[in-house]
Amino acid sequence: MASPMVRGANVALTREIPSLRSVVLGVSLTSVDSVLTDNLVVAAILCDARSQVLSDEHFVFFNQLSSPERSVTQLASPSGRDTEQIEVDLRDVPPEVARIVVVTYINDGIAAHRSLGQLRNASIRVLDLEGDAELVRSDNLATGLSTETGLVLGELYRHDNGWKFKVIGQGYATGLVAMAADFGLAL
Repeated sequence: MASPMVRGANVALTREIPSLRSVVLGVSLTSVDSVLTDNLVVAAILCDARSQVLSDEHFVFFNQLSSPERSVTQLASPSGRDTEQIEVDLRDVPPEVARIVVVTYINDGIAAHRSLGQLRNASIRVLDLEGDAELVRSDNLATGLSTETGLVLGELYRHDNGWKFKVIGQGYATGLVAMAADFGLAL
C-alpha cells in the first residue's frame, strides 16, 4: 500500500490502470462527539469545466442518492471502514462533467455550535470497484481544522482523456452555504 496522499497531491488513475472502469470513493469521518458524527453529510457535486454544478440534480447526497443518469451513486450501506461511499461508473459519467467533487459538511453546524475541528479523522480513498482494491488514500484531513463546518475532501476529474484524483482538504467556515456559492448550488 502506498503512502497516504497529502493535500494537493494527485494521481492519474486511468493512466496507471487503463482497464479501470468504476471506482468507489470512500470517506471516513470520526469524532468523539456523537452529535457531530450524526449530523455529518457527505455529498458529491458533479461539475462542469468551470467547477459549477450542472444542475441541482447533480448534487448527490442522502436525499438524492444518484445523479440523473446514475453514473454517480451514494451507497445506502457503505462497506468496510468507510463512513460513506460513492460509486462512480467512469464510462457513464456525462461528457459535460469535468469533475466530481466530494464534500462533507455539518447539517446543522453553526446552529449547534459544532465544527469540523472536533473531528479526529477525515479521509478519502479510491477503491477499484472490481475487486475492492484500495488504489489511493488521503492523509488525515482533519489536521488543522478548527471552526470550519464544511470540507472539500477530494475530486475525481477528467484529464487527457482519462481520470485523475486529487486530495483537496479545503475547509469552509460557513459550510454548505459557502460551498454552494463556490459550486453554483441553489439552496
